[in-house]
Amino acid sequence: MSLIATRPGPGAARAYRFPQVVRRTAAGGQVVAAHLPGQNLAVALLLLDGGAGREPVGKEGLGAVLAKALEEGTAQRDATAYALAIEALGTELSTGLDWDSFQVSVQVPVDRLTAAVELLAEAVRTPRLDPADVRRVRDDEATALRMDWANPGPRADAVLRAELFGAQHRWGRPLYGDPDSVAALEVDDVTVFHSEWFIRPGTLIVAGDLERIDLDALAATAFAGAGGGPVERGGPIDVPLTGQRRIILVDRPGSVQSTLRLGHPSPHRAHPDHVPMTLAGTVLGGAFTSRLNHLIREVRGYTYGIRGDFASSRRFGRFAVSSGVQTAVTAPALVESVGEISRTQLTGVTEDELEVARSWRAGQLSVELQSPRAIAAALTTLVVHDLPDDYHARLREQLLAATVEDVSAAAATYLHPESLTMVIEGDAAVIRDELVASGLGEVLDHT
Repeated sequence: MSLIATRPGPGAARAYRFPQVVRRTAAGGQVVAAHLPGQNLAVALLLLDGGAGREPVGKEGLGAVLAKALEEGTAQRDATAYALAIEALGTELSTGLDWDSFQVSVQVPVDRLTAAVELLAEAVRTPRLDPADVRRVRDDEATALRMDWANPGPRADAVLRAELFGAQHRWGRPLYGDPDSVAALEVDDVTVFHSEWFIRPGTLIVAGDLERIDLDALAATAFAGAGGGPVERGGPIDVPLTGQRRIILVDRPGSVQSTLRLGHPSPHRAHPDHVPMTLAGTVLGGAFTSRLNHLIREVRGYTYGIRGDFASSRRFGRFAVSSGVQTAVTAPALVESVGEISRTQLTGVTEDELEVARSWRAGQLSVELQSPRAIAAALTTLVVHDLPDDYHARLREQLLAATVEDVSAAAATYLHPESLTMVIEGDAAVIRDELVASGLGEVLDHT
């Protein structure tokens, strides 16, 4: 038996081709599909313009409650009968919610797709929404949020979002609401939200072997009973940067660690600099090999991990850094993190760093976009962000072609260390004086 002392090198990258995209208008709605020849599984996803951004201020969590309530039966069947019907097809109703959309999908063998879409449409268009069921789902969701918010992190995330975008705006509040906002929801809030956003046709996303799928018939099933005209989607939101750094201290008495959340606004998802901006974020904090993780974890030993990256929706974006550190090193970890962001903004990235980031991002893209469900998710990105049909076909090449000059320019333009809002959740009595002494910015207590 012999040991191999030399690690084998990577093989040549295989060419990647995103499937052909088909668009058409049918049965009063839009269909966007991807052809996957020979694929026996198919995904149908109904994309509705009913994301969290549509929830009224003070009613945060409506979408999350409604998502759970859709599984509680329909006008035609009670919860048990509906569960048996959909399980008989070997599938389940999958729901998803983000700032821009509400998604409901099924994944089944191609020959069961029409029957599965019938059940999907039944749940979306005609849910039972029995008051007792809605109240139970609401209470379960509020309880789950209370348990989550008892842990470090959710409060800091909420404070950072409110500081960046303003709590008077829906996008300045938590995506899924908070324990109090969800607990305060009434049955009428849920039924009205459904009537406003779930009766509209939406877009039917299909990923599968289109030679075996009748898209027109599928659209007629998905859009049956739907109506209503187009709605104003709104353009990018201009979120101003703060004039100076500030530290918001969220007291967690007795905590043995501090939760760090640093951030500032950034461009929306369809911005033309999305690729170089993403790569700049990857070099800085978006991968295990990033600058922040190397410094704060490997060199200083302050944390098990730290992450910093850009994230964006249709109308707004943010750059954020997140980590948890021991209480005793809260201020040093914060100083080092801000310093690394500043260095990246001032000096840009190196060719070696960028090569790792390019290779990882491009390789990750090729690996992830393999299954019908992943392809369907990619199609939703095209629809939500008004991207061209060849976007994913070109994205890998754009990632690999990005230069040091491109990515360094993005770092210089879209990183704003001087405008960071830094939210620290920890034992205020222990860490306040050191945070003040750090000189990073005014220290304010969150109330």
